[in-house]
Amino acid sequence: MHIAWLFEYPTLHGGERSLLAAWPALKAAGMRATALAPSRGPLHAALIRAGVEVVPFETRDAADRRPALGELRDRLATALLSSRPDVLHANSLAMGRLSGPVAAELGLPSVAHLRDIIKLSRAAVADLNRHKRLLAVSRATRDFHVAQGLMADTVQVLYNGVDLEQFRPKAATGWLHRQLGLPSDAVLVGTIGQLVMRKGHDVLARAASRLARRHPDAHWIIAGSRHSQKAEAVEYEAGLQRTFAADGLTDRVHFVGTLDGIEKLLPELTLVVHPARQEPLGRVLLEAAAAGVPTIATDVGGTREIFPPEADAARLVPAGDDVALADAIGPLLVDARERRRLAQAARRRAEEAFDIRAAAARLLEHYMKSLRFSRFES
Repeated sequence: MHIAWLFEYPTLHGGERSLLAAWPALKAAGMRATALAPSRGPLHAALIRAGVEVVPFETRDAADRRPALGELRDRLATALLSSRPDVLHANSLAMGRLSGPVAAELGLPSVAHLRDIIKLSRAAVADLNRHKRLLAVSRATRDFHVAQGLMADTVQVLYNGVDLEQFRPKAATGWLHRQLGLPSDAVLVGTIGQLVMRKGHDVLARAASRLARRHPDAHWIIAGSRHSQKAEAVEYEAGLQRTFAADGLTDRVHFVGTLDGIEKLLPELTLVVHPARQEPLGRVLLEAAAAGVPTIATDVGGTREIFPPEADAARLVPAGDDVALADAIGPLLVDARERRRLAQAARRRAEEAFDIRAAAARLLEHYMKSLRFSRFES
């Protein structure tokens, strides 16, 4: 089977990493993949490393302007008629909206991934409903979009998976302490994600300020970058710096940027804190669970599906509540036994529900089931 993957941005974030993680198992099952994707950036490099053919498909011009929707759809139709896939897989909601009418008019079987919990216009709902199958990354994501008008019988839940060998419990090596010039007994609390308001770094900064005096050995690792150049995004990042500085934490907060090899970072952290305001299904939470790193996260979106109450595998707190977040972080900083228990429970949860081999097998089933809708002709 020949699958065409459709990507919007040149960046390599959770959605792109989730699909690429499934590729080895899909390839082993006899799949062939062509990526319609930007011809530059981290995603392009990752696709080439994975041995995936890339057909340039640009959704932005040189001035970062988006062409008219009709023009993009004409380009997509041309690319699909040229590459002749058996199935089209739009890897984001935006690309699902773009491609829905195109695939329907071509008679090409198509699926689209719903990786965001956002409000949709009526036109967007109609475009997405042109696909015969929509894949939501969590039940929370599915329920949100069905309530907006997506056809319930087409929206299926498909959890992302992680490579349980790549992400597994490992002993810390101390490389991050050495790189940052920190004493070996410094406690590292890390958060991983883009520097955007949705990820809640500002809430973490306020929680860190509350804990500053009681936990002078705690250092705060901020892994991720700001990609937007909009004034509000620039001010958001500057505001984070000011909040940390206000309580004398400048020397104890470390903005390390986007790192290659999250699997190498996770074992160095004492805790992972994920203070997101919304999260359909946070990939970093899956990776932290698989790596056996104790985690505190906000109870939003699909996070409770990763860490259900009966698993008792993480601490969940309300979104936007820096007091509750600080109250969750503080005790775990000093309770090594509870951290070990949470780490072991999280690893078991990852093994039970988020093995990439199972996720890839289910994705392949969705591709196969979509083929019955084919009437694709050149």
